[in-house]
Amino acid sequence: MRLSIIDRRLAGKNKSIGNRERFLRRHGDQIREAVKRAVSGRGIRDIEQGEDITLPRRDVSEPVFRHGSGGARETVHPGNREYLRGDRIQRPASGQGGQGGQASDSGEGEDDFVFHLSKEEFMQVFFDDLALPHLVKTRLAEVPEYKTQRAGFTSDGMPGNLHVLRSLRGAIGRRVAIGGEARAELRHLEAQLAELQCHAQRPGPGPGEGRIGHRDLDPDPELRAHALREIQERIEVLRHRLSRIPYLDPIDLRYRNRVRVPLPTTKAVMFCLMDVSGSMDEGRKDLAKRFFILLYLFLTRHYEKIELVFIRHHTQAQEVDEKGFFHSTETGGTVVSSALVLMEEIIRARYPTAEWNIYGAQASDGDNWHHDSGRCRQIVAEQLLPLCRYFAYVQVAEPEQNLWEEYARIAGQQPHFAMRKVLEPAQIYPVFRDLFRKEARTA
Repeated sequence: MRLSIIDRRLAGKNKSIGNRERFLRRHGDQIREAVKRAVSGRGIRDIEQGEDITLPRRDVSEPVFRHGSGGARETVHPGNREYLRGDRIQRPASGQGGQGGQASDSGEGEDDFVFHLSKEEFMQVFFDDLALPHLVKTRLAEVPEYKTQRAGFTSDGMPGNLHVLRSLRGAIGRRVAIGGEARAELRHLEAQLAELQCHAQRPGPGPGEGRIGHRDLDPDPELRAHALREIQERIEVLRHRLSRIPYLDPIDLRYRNRVRVPLPTTKAVMFCLMDVSGSMDEGRKDLAKRFFILLYLFLTRHYEKIELVFIRHHTQAQEVDEKGFFHSTETGGTVVSSALVLMEEIIRARYPTAEWNIYGAQASDGDNWHHDSGRCRQIVAEQLLPLCRYFAYVQVAEPEQNLWEEYARIAGQQPHFAMRKVLEPAQIYPVFRDLFRKEARTA
């Protein structure tokens, strides 16, 4: 027999949360495909909202057992005034009768099953199996997450944490310490008692023997009996005292002690570089914005202690906030190296590589001043990649211009540099997953 325990204390009024989770796991592939279709068609600001997912009825149906009528049936239902027994009833015309649903040329149809994914569920599917690559824990940072670990023993705790051997060891030591003196005195008195009893059993002098010289060895029987009674009474007192010492006292109990220690986490910074020059029309900017918003949501969801640096550039580069990065209308020519130089300056000033994991992502249409593309390759290869764990370049235009050609020379030599093209919104999601997919675990 298999026993399943469902903890609903955090479920609130939603008592079917367990069934819902099993449903999402069962139809995971179809839900992921539906989420992917939803992402390609929704607006930038709506990306973090929930979504209505539609599944065909046939995919969610379950087998049902019921009793059939069986045998041959000849029945005329009450109220029938049209048919007589033995009449043949014509089959319904195409599209009429049978199951409900949308009309079709085959006369059959099925209702689709529609359910709503919450914001958290949508984002869970949206970011499934994504992670920053080559993440190395280089420094312990303050985090709100803790783990428990054993830290010796304590005198109070839960019964399940009771350490039996340590408790018994303490009980033995306590009994030895408390009754040690009494036991020593008891052994001494028992030895005296045995000696007196042995002396009392010695035969007396014979008829012809005198008693001179035997007074010290053979005291008066009354005195000897009195001494025996005193010793016996003292022995009884000591034995009673020792018997009252408890075998296991509450002060002997020892429990395994567990303390909370902070979990090690990662300090990481992500640089977002976007081209806003004149060659970047609204469609291309929209593709770049979608990519960076997706990256922003991914990072803030998975890495609470990560910092983001937004750099927008035309002929000059400027560090801006999130609002200015996505919504500023300033434009100009194209000098990509200005953004790369500014990125290196910020790293040197604020993010030492001994303490931070540094990542970079650049989006551009590839159009650059011809004499500047070679310098961009040199800056990335010689100055930024030695400082970065990972650097991704996304081109939002089809023509492979000089910047793409220069970066292609780096991609074949540096494993932590990647470059992809995104030409339409539907390609952002698979390209993003390709750039930031989880690394396969090696044995």
